[in-house]
Amino acid sequence: MRWLKENSLALAFLIMFVLALFGQAVAGMFQYNDQQLAEGAEPVSILQYVTSSSFAVDVAENWQSEYLQFFLFIMLTVWLVQKGSPESKKLDEAGAESDEQQRVGAHARADSPAWARAGGGRLWLFSNSLGLVMGAVFLLSWLAQSVAGQASYNAERLSDLRDPVSWGSYVTSAEFWNRSLQNWQSELLAVLSMVVLSIYLRQRGSPESKPVGASHTATGVEG
Repeated sequence: MRWLKENSLALAFLIMFVLALFGQAVAGMFQYNDQQLAEGAEPVSILQYVTSSSFAVDVAENWQSEYLQFFLFIMLTVWLVQKGSPESKKLDEAGAESDEQQRVGAHARADSPAWARAGGGRLWLFSNSLGLVMGAVFLLSWLAQSVAGQASYNAERLSDLRDPVSWGSYVTSAEFWNRSLQNWQSELLAVLSMVVLSIYLRQRGSPESKPVGASHTATGVEG
């Protein structure tokens, strides 16, 4: 029970993610089969659908926009600040901060990760590991979206008796960028809303909010 309590936030989101992904697969299959029947084609099973380019492009499209959002937020908040927002560092703390502030090298503590006490490449890699992983997942998801999207797009073109397009042509097409930018703008708006609304609004007990009684101008303060 203690393990469940200590990991309850991650477990809750993992369960919701699995349920949402399963729901997307089922709903997507019914929508896909409805289109198949309308075109006089055979419906597909759930296994056939989740291994299709149609399902893959929808999933990868969402993942790449989410990881782009987090990558940008992680990297930009190193240097940029927002007065009054708990999502920002304090106004005078912009930048990568000193070794003492970051508890690395000679300033590492007994409970610091081993690589925080290291130097050179290991310390640099560990110091930037979160941004690097988020950026890598974004790029891999973007690549998966482009490949699956090309296959799905070409399937539609072939059904309309049109020639398929190359990967290069697809990633420079209006179809690809329309799908990508639809997701990007919504993710960036969500981050903007969180940064700005958290200046004036509160949620008692949440670390994403300032304490209820904190000043609107208090920056980098979490409840």
